[in-house]
Amino acid sequence: MNKLDASATGVYLIAVTPFSDDGALDLASTDRMVDFYLDCGVTGLTILGIMGEATKLTAEESRVFVKQVLARVAGRVPVVVGASAAGFAPMRELTQSVMALGAAGVMVAPPPTVRSDEQIVSYFDMVSETLGPDVPWVLQDHPVSTGVQMPTSVILRIMERAANCVMLKHEDSPGLAKLSAIRAASARGDVRRVSILTGNGGGLFLPEELARGADGAMTGFAYPEMMVEVCRAFAADNRERAHDIFDAYLPLARYEQQAGIGLAVRKHIMAERGVIASAAIRKPGPKLSAADVADIALLTARQTRRLAELGCVTERH
Repeated sequence: MNKLDASATGVYLIAVTPFSDDGALDLASTDRMVDFYLDCGVTGLTILGIMGEATKLTAEESRVFVKQVLARVAGRVPVVVGASAAGFAPMRELTQSVMALGAAGVMVAPPPTVRSDEQIVSYFDMVSETLGPDVPWVLQDHPVSTGVQMPTSVILRIMERAANCVMLKHEDSPGLAKLSAIRAASARGDVRRVSILTGNGGGLFLPEELARGADGAMTGFAYPEMMVEVCRAFAADNRERAHDIFDAYLPLARYEQQAGIGLAVRKHIMAERGVIASAAIRKPGPKLSAADVADIALLTARQTRRLAELGCVTERH
């Protein structure tokens, strides 16, 4: 597998981690899920992220899951693995393990213990040293989950100092001005150009982010084909088509982004689509109510009608 580099574009789908009803890893569903994502046309996969319930897995389970995904992908698309850890030793150990298995790179977010700009920059200096010059990595900027605010100036300093940081996962919100500022800096030659994939809310701002210079998306949604088709339409300079497709999926995407139950909604839909056998979330985790399930059914039916009007066909419902 070729390693990740700064030219990456398209949709790197944040994968869920399938569990059986009793909470065990479901490797059969993992294979089916990988096939489903690839059939949807994703450019790459990102695993062991926040929505992948990475913190609920043991170190051995993480290795088993990564090995299963990489074996199923079989080099067809790059796979990025979340490597954020409480310490640099486990970060190094996991990184070395997944890169040896064939991962294309790793993703790292700042820990909640770093607050000042200098602390953040120093932390990622150590990340770069820990991973080594041959491991490409993704800088994850997601203040909602980390509690760490990284101003544009700090991100630019990290990019300047870490040659092996090849991608920014942009998840700050509101973040359009920040995205524009980073792209303007690279256009002026103030900093090298890296890939920017956006992750805000299952693609809730994807058309606007693409217009501001994003290279694609790195997020999750129960209908990955939405992001794939929007990115393809933008790449073909058909922005009106991109917005029409986006609008058809927006109500369900919005519903999926509810704080607290979003992952439960996503897994429920994926189970309904036949992608995973169980919608189980490893405890502690939310459960949907009967009213939630009824909402999803209504939104899904309306979405199907809108897609038919656009001439789009969803193979799995």
